[in-house]
Amino acid sequence: MSELDDMLRAAGAPPRHSNRAAAADTPAATKSAPKAPADDTAAKESTRRSDSVATPRPKPDKYLVAFYVALCLISVVELYSASSREVSSGNIFGPLLRHLMMLVIGIVICIGVSRVKLKYFVILTPWVVGLSILAMLYVLFNGQIINGARRSFSLLGIQIQPSEMLKMSAVLVIAYIMSRNQEPNGVRTKGVVWCAIFVCIFSLLLFSQGLTNTLLLMAISLSMMLIGGIQWRKFGLLLLFYGMAGGFALYHKMNTEAQDVETIMESGVDAEGNKKTVDRGGIWKSRLARYNSDEPLYNMPITAENRQEMYAYMAQANGGVLGVLPGNSRETARLPLAFSDYIYSIVVEDLGLVGGLFLLVIYLSLLGRAGVIASRCDRAFSSMLVLGMAVMIVFQALFHMAINTGVFPVSGQPLPMISKGGTSMLVTSLAFGIMLSISRYVSTVGNKKNTRSEAELPDELNAVNPTQIGNN
Repeated sequence: MSELDDMLRAAGAPPRHSNRAAAADTPAATKSAPKAPADDTAAKESTRRSDSVATPRPKPDKYLVAFYVALCLISVVELYSASSREVSSGNIFGPLLRHLMMLVIGIVICIGVSRVKLKYFVILTPWVVGLSILAMLYVLFNGQIINGARRSFSLLGIQIQPSEMLKMSAVLVIAYIMSRNQEPNGVRTKGVVWCAIFVCIFSLLLFSQGLTNTLLLMAISLSMMLIGGIQWRKFGLLLLFYGMAGGFALYHKMNTEAQDVETIMESGVDAEGNKKTVDRGGIWKSRLARYNSDEPLYNMPITAENRQEMYAYMAQANGGVLGVLPGNSRETARLPLAFSDYIYSIVVEDLGLVGGLFLLVIYLSLLGRAGVIASRCDRAFSSMLVLGMAVMIVFQALFHMAINTGVFPVSGQPLPMISKGGTSMLVTSLAFGIMLSISRYVSTVGNKKNTRSEAELPDELNAVNPTQIGNN
């Protein structure tokens, strides 16, 4: 073997054992060789992917979603049941299709707004307030006259009622002002004064259209101020101021009455053919007189003035405990505005006392769930905004139910998400979207805090949530 090696060496070839040694040394060399550094971009991408896998995507509150879906389903069934006065022989599904179209638009708005971060609501607040005021001013001078009052205008075939937008504007602006003026023991006087100024401006714009919307706005504003931790002394002074201003306006309204009320209510013009609205002082006095009357309802004749409440009471009595089931309503064909201002009476007739109470529980549960979400927020603005939206929806529902059942005097107020009405449904869907956004990006999820959205708020809105008792 040594001779063979000598021959190979003489020919210039490496010896056979050196090949084996080189082959044996190759793995070791490979193992000991340093690895090339990874690309920084690839490393960052890998880290981002791992973070996205580790952090689940925030989801909206499932209870709020359930409440919204439940109201939508009840709305479809009861709106069709209550629309017999609008059904024509040519298209019996016309009212339902129009309602479904508005419902789909509302759902799209709700889903879209639920993905908006909290800081954008701060940016949009002055724009929403400004547009609402301009829309109300336009309606006061150029709006369509309905039942003797200018309440709406038409936009792309949709009837827009700025009064609904104005109530949401009140929630936004009060949440903004109150969160900017928090102090350790309550709210600064400057914040209370500015809230009162905006509420008075909104009330003046609403007062000519009806007393109920004005009272509802007052109730929403006072509730939000209590939620914001206003001192009782300031709250008492605010009540006194509201009472004096409201009493003066009511006294002035009650002592001026228009002529040709019936003609104006029916056609929107006076006896001379001029467009005119009804000074509603006389209407309010007659409604209050009927409300305070000691005469039993069964002794009262049904007239043009009281037929709404009389047929509404008949519908509720006909419903009994379990109802006559949707589509079997007896009074929907006779009850004016059964599909809007008096739809709760049709709900009770269709579903009985059980169905009426179930709907009431849904609204009250919505308010309770909003309170839970508010308690899980760190900042005042987010907590007041979610509670303010819930208060707006629930108070409007309670006003509607109280009017239908005779607890309050007769007035017009839609039932949120149930009554027919484009603006009311869109505004309510927008309010649900805001609440879902806060539950998705701001509130506590389990034992983890999602505070990134609240951290993006301006410095002046970093006041601590006043609804978290014992945190200070």
